[in-house]
Amino acid sequence: MDERIVINVGGHRHETYAATLKKIPATRLSRLTPSLANFDPLLNEYFFDRHPGVFGQVLNYYRTGKLHYPTDVCGPLFEEELQYWGLDASDTEPCCWMQLLHAKDTQETLAVLDRMDVDNREDDPQVREMDVMKKFGWEEDFYQGKKTKWMKIKPRMWALFDEPYSSKWAKIIAGVSVAFIVVSIVSFCLKTHQSFRIPVIWHKSLNNSQIHFGVVRNATEPHAAFANIEYVCNIWFTFELIIRFIFCPSYLGFLKSPINGIDVVATLSFYIDAILFRIMDNAPKDVVEFLSMIRIFRLFKLTQHHRGLQILIHTFRASAKELILLVFFLILGIVIFAALVYYAEKTEANPDNQFLSIPLGLWWAICTMTTVGYGDMTPHTAFGRLIGSLCAVMGVLTIALPVPVIVSNFAMFYSHTQAREKLPKKRRRVLPAEQIRLQVRRHAQVLDMQPICNPRNRRNALLAEDTEKEEEEKLIQSPPKIEETQLNGGTPKPVHRSRPNSSRAINVSEITTSIETTT
Repeated sequence: MDERIVINVGGHRHETYAATLKKIPATRLSRLTPSLANFDPLLNEYFFDRHPGVFGQVLNYYRTGKLHYPTDVCGPLFEEELQYWGLDASDTEPCCWMQLLHAKDTQETLAVLDRMDVDNREDDPQVREMDVMKKFGWEEDFYQGKKTKWMKIKPRMWALFDEPYSSKWAKIIAGVSVAFIVVSIVSFCLKTHQSFRIPVIWHKSLNNSQIHFGVVRNATEPHAAFANIEYVCNIWFTFELIIRFIFCPSYLGFLKSPINGIDVVATLSFYIDAILFRIMDNAPKDVVEFLSMIRIFRLFKLTQHHRGLQILIHTFRASAKELILLVFFLILGIVIFAALVYYAEKTEANPDNQFLSIPLGLWWAICTMTTVGYGDMTPHTAFGRLIGSLCAVMGVLTIALPVPVIVSNFAMFYSHTQAREKLPKKRRRVLPAEQIRLQVRRHAQVLDMQPICNPRNRRNALLAEDTEKEEEEKLIQSPPKIEETQLNGGTPKPVHRSRPNSSRAINVSEITTSIETTT
């Protein structure tokens, strides 16, 4: 077990004891034997074409039992090398956990950006088509060669209406959709302004022959032009929704999407409003106004067309734990300070006491902790003002602590997005080592089959092998001469003898022609 082993990793030679490599069993280095293909008997070493910088930390892990993260190596590369050597990244020392976690966060960020980035498509059209078929669930039919017109039209129509950056026409349709959304929201807001509303005209018949008309100044309704604008906009929204539902990859996934759910509810609210308000005379106005308010949520559809909004949404998703922690501490502080200020205002004679109950104190506490401070409720006693000062200070500290984490997540998403826009879209493909080895094997098989297929080439190859064997026998029978300096004890002069090459030693074509003439 005290045998020394030489390991060559990427041109860097490392020497250690065999007992050292046995410290961590069930790993690649613990199973080194001379029978492996990596062993070179001439140099008496094992060769691995891997990253030499990471292997230094791997070998140090065998020696000391402590695995450290190298600062000059990317996180995915470090994990890939550890996986190759049969180790786990969870064995890293606590002093290097932050670097490893930062690398994992970067990988998750890049994975999110890959799902967002529609422009980052495969250069190979076959791989791109395969991804599309897998997305729509037609993978088996594609393998079997079954390809219909519907399989061609459906992905194109879906990309046209759902992927704004996929083509020029998709950008045009996305622009039209955004224009209708903006017009609908502006119309929804402007129709509530007094300048765009008209008084309600009522009529009342006293007798069968007399009808009295009047104008109610208190009641107004929007101008009729806004109704026409809503009709035109909702015709487009309905058409877009039907097309996207027909050509979507999965109907269940389409309905589960929050943005599609908002679009469905907003579109249905328009038709429910039209049925209630225009068909039913005594329609409840509160219900109608509430249904029309849902349409403003169409603004969330802009997230499909603007990457900045997508980054903001993914930032909130990545910071969900911090946001939940922030809400928990805020609720805890609001309840505590609301109860304290309620009892603090009762300690002294206070005729202007505004804190009549703890629920009223909750409103004061949330305004104070969030540093809003409307001023509608204020403590008047000394103890109450002390509680108010502590509430304001604790609110600032509670809100300020999780904010840097949210800002760092946003900066990470934004910086990676900006870097992706500056990087080239097409990158050089690197073939895997297994594919190269397979190509070499196929090439060797083709070369081996060529002499067999052609009888003349086969005869040339046999003659070349015979001449090569004769030259080797001559070299064995006549050993190399020893120089006089070697006999006298001096330094011998090296005698270089090269192995004869069949292609250079004799000309195979001349031999074959001479044989043919003799025969």
